[in-house]
Amino acid sequence: MTSTTATKPGVAPGLLLGLGLGGFIDGIVLHEILQWHHMVSHVEDYPVDTLAGLEVNVLADGFFHVATWLLVWAGTIALLMSWRRGRLAPTWSFHFGLLLAGWGIFNVVEGLIDHQILQIHHVRDDLGGPMSWDIGFLAFGALLVLGGWLIYRRGARRMGDQAGADIR
Repeated sequence: MTSTTATKPGVAPGLLLGLGLGGFIDGIVLHEILQWHHMVSHVEDYPVDTLAGLEVNVLADGFFHVATWLLVWAGTIALLMSWRRGRLAPTWSFHFGLLLAGWGIFNVVEGLIDHQILQIHHVRDDLGGPMSWDIGFLAFGALLVLGGWLIYRRGARRMGDQAGADIR
């Protein structure tokens, strides 16, 4: 009779899925449904109030969605590879926490790079000015990272109990 010790799932699949899904939420909700901004809507050469500028912005949004799709694809492949290696499937809190943390990481990185450093777009250019919306976006991202990490840690503790058990 042989027994093997299962290991808890890795963090990468959940974070990759969270990064990609967070990007999809940003693109679908802020770019398409609310139309608050597009990828390069703050660049003078591509104003969204001209047809040519809007075409460039929609094309840039499309490339952005391809990148987020690739992150989701990478997360899915990493998850399947993890299971094929015999790792345990994650608990809901383990996985959901990583999804939220990944979404938050997306918001913080995208907010710092695109909104603050490159200034290619802002969350919104009206209603209080872009800085207040950008800071709110960063704060929301930081809360997602913190809340997601806390939820993940609770799930990781539970997974630690399961991983220590013998699988027969």
